[in-house]
Amino acid sequence: MSKLMSDKKLMTDKKLIDGKKIAADIRAELKAKTDKLLNDTGIRPGLALLLVGDDPASRVYVNSKIKACAEIGFRSITKELPANTTEAEVLGIVKQWNEDPDVHGILVQLPLPKHIVDNNVIRAISPDKDADGFHPESMGRLVIGLPGFVSCTPAGILELLIRSNISIKGKHVVVVGRSNIVGKPIANLLYQKTPNANAVVTICHTGADDISYYTKQADILIVAVGVAEVIKGDDVKEGVVVIDVGMNRVDDATRPRGYRLTGDVHFPSVSEKASAITPVPGGVGPMTIAMLLSNTFKAAAGEIGG
Repeated sequence: MSKLMSDKKLMTDKKLIDGKKIAADIRAELKAKTDKLLNDTGIRPGLALLLVGDDPASRVYVNSKIKACAEIGFRSITKELPANTTEAEVLGIVKQWNEDPDVHGILVQLPLPKHIVDNNVIRAISPDKDADGFHPESMGRLVIGLPGFVSCTPAGILELLIRSNISIKGKHVVVVGRSNIVGKPIANLLYQKTPNANAVVTICHTGADDISYYTKQADILIVAVGVAEVIKGDDVKEGVVVIDVGMNRVDDATRPRGYRLTGDVHFPSVSEKASAITPVPGGVGPMTIAMLLSNTFKAAAGEIGG
């Protein structure tokens, strides 16, 4: 490695928001709290996971969640069903878990097969066990500022910012993307008048004639559109904090697998301007599972509600 490349790598490393380390810290904290909860009350947090079909990526995600549960002392219940399972059968399993006192959090891995309506299943999960934070009641609580489950990826983004000592109050946060999973909830989370938020938030999306007009104004830029490297260095200002939620496969004949993973941000050019930036992989991804565990713990400990 040349000295120029080495110096560039060192500079970049200093800017990196290390999601792997922060997620590991959160899991360690949860393990200690789980041990105490079990010792004090006899309650062991339980997470139920449902996988329908044989999507390889979904299976990887579910296995990662099972492993994380075991690591911190949670009880996990996993049910795998074939792709031709009916919606009624899925709803029946959700009902069973809703009524099981040993299940504190329920996760139905998305996407579901096309003949099953995702929203029907999400609405069937008890709001008291909505570990993913997707239920309309959870979303409504977030909007009006009541305690409740927060979608895992947005909750993880907030933790990344807080634990990286990045000031949010009064900053202009620009969110690129308006999904129910990331864009809408993170915008609502960051403009709440709370000590760890209170930002000025702009949401932009494909309806904008020129997205860069907005992204160049961002003090904190959160990108979640699922388009590989769509945000370039020319689209941001000096000193911006960048949270890249994207995870995309890009063909790359130089890699053994024939592809590489990249985010929605063109890392080489944007990192030259950013004061802090999440890598892909190793940034937001690990935080999503950590916050799923956090939501489940809160449910078991009775910390959700009000």
